[in-house]
Amino acid sequence: MKVLMLYDYPPSPGGLATQGDLLYKGLLELGVDAHAAHFESAQEKEWYYRWFKPDLAVGVGYWGHTPQLIFHPQSHGVLPVPWLVADGYIANYHKVLNELPLILVTSNWVKEMYVRDGIKPDNIEVLPVGCNTDTFIPFKKNDPKILAVREALGVSSDQIMILTVGGDAASKGAREVMEALAIINDEFSNWKYVCKVWPQPRTKAQNLLDLELAKKLGIEDKIFYATNTISRNFIPYLIGACDIYAAPSRLEGFGMPQVEAGACEKPVIGINAMGMLDTLVHKETALLAGVGQKIIAKEVILGKESGFEKNHKIVFNEPRTVDYRADVRDIATHLLSLMRNKTLRERLGKKGRERVVENFDYRIVAKKFLKIVQDKLGMD
Repeated sequence: MKVLMLYDYPPSPGGLATQGDLLYKGLLELGVDAHAAHFESAQEKEWYYRWFKPDLAVGVGYWGHTPQLIFHPQSHGVLPVPWLVADGYIANYHKVLNELPLILVTSNWVKEMYVRDGIKPDNIEVLPVGCNTDTFIPFKKNDPKILAVREALGVSSDQIMILTVGGDAASKGAREVMEALAIINDEFSNWKYVCKVWPQPRTKAQNLLDLELAKKLGIEDKIFYATNTISRNFIPYLIGACDIYAAPSRLEGFGMPQVEAGACEKPVIGINAMGMLDTLVHKETALLAGVGQKIIAKEVILGKESGFEKNHKIVFNEPRTVDYRADVRDIATHLLSLMRNKTLRERLGKKGRERVVENFDYRIVAKKFLKIVQDKLGMD
C-alpha cells in the first residue's frame, strides 16, 4: 500500500499538524511506503500523484477542507481518506462525504456530530490521535530542564503549578478554571496558573479578556500567560514542569494535550463530555467536571471557508449544541483534591500513562489505521 499524507507539512506545532505527522511517522516505522505533502499545495500534491501514484491520500483537517483533502485527490484519480475533526456543526459537502467508502474521525463524539448532521455512519471509523510516548515521559522534579522551565515561568519549587495549553486558553476552559481557583484560593493559596497560548491576533484579544477576568476575580498576580512561539520539542518539558494539567475544554474532538499530559504522568482535569470520554477515565486517570452549561445556537453564519457565499445563513430545524462549559464548582472540588493530595496526583498520573501507552502510542494508532484500511477497503 502506498499512502500520501496530506496535512500542514512540514509540521507546525499545532494539533492538526501533529496529528498527521505522528501517523506519517508511525506508518514509516511500520514499513509502509508513505510520503507527506502540505494539504494546500496543489503543485506538490500533483507531483506525488504523477510519480508516486499513491493508493490513498489521507488528509487531516475538518469538513471545510473538503476541496483540498477530497476533491483534489479525486480529480487525479486518487482515493481520498479524510481524517476529520468537528467544529460544532457540519454545514456542507454532505453528498461527497456520504459517497466516500471511508471517513476517519478522532473520537466517538466526533462521529456522533457527523451522523447528527447528516453523514451516514456506515463509512465512519474512529481513529484516535497518536502520542509520542518516547518524548512525552515522566520527568523527575529535580531534572535541570524541568527546573529551568519552572524558573522561567516564575514558579517556585513549593508552588503547585497548574497548566493549560491551547491556541487560546478560553477554548480549553481556562476561564472556568480561573473562576474555580478564585473559589478555593482562601483554602489553598500556594499555586500558580500558567496558560500557554499561541501568538496570533485572535489569541491576543482573548488573552486581554481572560486577564481582565483574572483581575476581577482578584487572582491576577497568580496567572501567567506564556505567549512565545515554541516548538514541539519544548512541550514535553513544559507539561513535565506542571503538577496538574487542567483543560475542561469548551469544544474538544479528542484532546491531544490531555493525552500528552497523561503520558507525562500528570493528573488531568477535563470535562465529562465530547472527545475526552474516549481518552480520560474519571477517578482513574483524570477528574472530569460535569457539564455546567451547553451553548445552543439556532443559526450560524458561514462563508467561503465553508464552501458558501459570504454571510451565508443556516437556520437549524432544531437548535444545536455548539459549545460546552464545565461546572465551575466541580473544577474547584477537583483542583482542591489534587492540590492537597500528592498521592492522588501520582496515582492518577501513573494510570494515565498506562492508558496512553496501551491505547494512544503513535505506533499503535498506525497499526489501527492499517487494520481499518484492510477491513473497510480491502487493502494490505
